[in-house]
Amino acid sequence: MYKSKSAKVCRINSVEGGKAMIQIYKTEDGLIHQKDELSPGCWVALTNPTATEILEIADTYRIDPDDLRAPLDEEERSRIETENNYTLILVDVPTIEERGGKDWYVTIPMGIITTDEAIITVCLEETTVLNAFMDGRVRDFHTYMKTRFILQILYKNASLYLQYLRVIDKKSAVVEEKLHKSTKNRELIELLELEKSLVYFTTSLRSNEVVLEKLMRNEKIKKYPEDTELLEDVIVENKQAIEMANIYSGILSGTMDAFASVISNNLNIVMKFLATITIVMSIPTMVASFYGMNVNPAGVPFADSPYGFWIVLGLTLILTLSVAWIFSKKDLF
Repeated sequence: MYKSKSAKVCRINSVEGGKAMIQIYKTEDGLIHQKDELSPGCWVALTNPTATEILEIADTYRIDPDDLRAPLDEEERSRIETENNYTLILVDVPTIEERGGKDWYVTIPMGIITTDEAIITVCLEETTVLNAFMDGRVRDFHTYMKTRFILQILYKNASLYLQYLRVIDKKSAVVEEKLHKSTKNRELIELLELEKSLVYFTTSLRSNEVVLEKLMRNEKIKKYPEDTELLEDVIVENKQAIEMANIYSGILSGTMDAFASVISNNLNIVMKFLATITIVMSIPTMVASFYGMNVNPAGVPFADSPYGFWIVLGLTLILTLSVAWIFSKKDLF
């Protein structure tokens, strides 16, 4: 019965347009191999599974289908639940979301379910956290050592948060350089998006911290001597990520307030310069307006002089340059 269900799951994989929504991995001879059938000690990776796939896995491993669906809800909170024959661990993982041609950082839930026969991961989309294990880039990783595998996933997750936090910090520094000379809101909006990412990270990391503390007190999870030390490393890494997120968020928030004032000040400088230019250029316009009035030429200065035009032009130029010099002394240019 067990094997027939495995075969049924494999047939589901083959009809997903070439991209398997159910992937099966197992460690053999110290190396990770992708399998076609379920077997004891394997790892089942579900990526945005269909309702049929969820029911197949739930029936095979006697899991409540609602627990398999929980990670597919983007608003699901991090938690740990222990049932009679399995344990559900739900954590938030960081991921990259493309909007407007740029990469932004958000978090999505990921479920880890451990049973006596296998370990199952469920996520709404592919994640870098699990890809490292699928590609065999994690040392001392064995699918049959389920407890250690869980802790390794959590450690990789915390490390990924730290990696993305450093990227966010570098991006914010680049945007800050642009803001020094900017009078537009585009860069300020970019900083706002980065701050939103930090808020997502901080909230998710704190939720994950609660799960890690419960794991620390859960004796059922710790089955190998090295697991306690590994769990402590995960908690330390997660706390460091929380501190970094808080620091970067505080810096970014202060930076946004400061540069909002800088943008406003830059705009004021531009407006001051334009106003000064307008005043200086209005002098020749005023003189030309006076001489263009329809009045008796006898009352207009230099009207009878053959050099009247050049005299008026010279006086206008002198007056204009004098006003410009006065404004420059007052630092209005």
